[in-house]
Amino acid sequence: MSTFFIDNQDLIYIVVLSVLLGIEVISNVPAILHTPLMSGANAIHGVVIIGAIIVMGHASPDDYLALALGFLAVLLGTLNVVGGFVVTNRMLEMFKKKK
Repeated sequence: MSTFFIDNQDLIYIVVLSVLLGIEVISNVPAILHTPLMSGANAIHGVVIIGAIIVMGHASPDDYLALALGFLAVLLGTLNVVGGFVVTNRMLEMFKKKK
């Protein structure tokens, strides 16, 4: 197990630094911008949907685990994308002038 960490030491450093940088960046974002940032981040999850479809396409018909995980990833990714657009739409409706 320790050889895994030694072999992938550079990648582990990158992940840890990315997490710390992400926390620092997000903590300095004003509260008013959290909703647009989160809805945009949710919309980016379309990449997850494409990846899951590719995984399901390359999985053998007998590999039920890969097919189930791929289906679950497509389902959850779709919900996340739709949710991101719903939040964005609702947020934009708040800024429209009322008649």
